[in-house]
This record gives sequence, C-alpha cells and structure tokens, in this order.
Amino acid sequence: MSALIVVDLTPMDSEKLASYSALAAETLIPFGGEFIAKGNIESLHGAAVYQKKVVIQFPDHESALNWYRSDNYQNIIPSRDLGMKSQFHLIS
Repeated sequence: MSALIVVDLTPMDSEKLASYSALAAETLIPFGGEFIAKGNIESLHGAAVYQKKVVIQFPDHESALNWYRSDNYQNIIPSRDLGMKSQFHLIS
C-alpha cells in the first residue's frame, strides 16, 4: 500500500527554499517518491497554521521512512530549516 508524506510549510527565505527544494527532489528518486501536490492552501474549515502544503507519494511506508532517514536527505535538513518553517507527517 502506498504511503504519503504531507509537508505543511511557510516560506521564510525564498532563495534558500528554492535551493532546498531542488536538492530534496533529487533525494526522492532512489525511494520511488514523487510529488503529487504542491501549492498554497485554502482552508475550508479551521485555522490554517501554514501557508503551503506538499504531498509526496511513496510505494510503501518503508520507502517513505527510508527516504526521510537517508543520509542524503538528512544532510539537507539544515538548508530546509533556513528556508521554511514546517511539519512533516507520514500517512500509511
């Protein structure tokens, strides 16, 4: 069964965020991850804490966890944290 990682984010530095995003996209490839949604959110009910959302689909739970825990992804987390405030959630 496929798994999703949902990222809620608010940009803090657009240049750093763009750099992180390009690097992050490359780290998905070995784990079969692909973006299925990216963009601004429109809250239909309740308060939206973050401005944007990203949804990444993986073949399974293990692939999603292995991606997040991979050295390649972990190495770019400092860049991520400079570019955006965020929360990551795994749904499987």
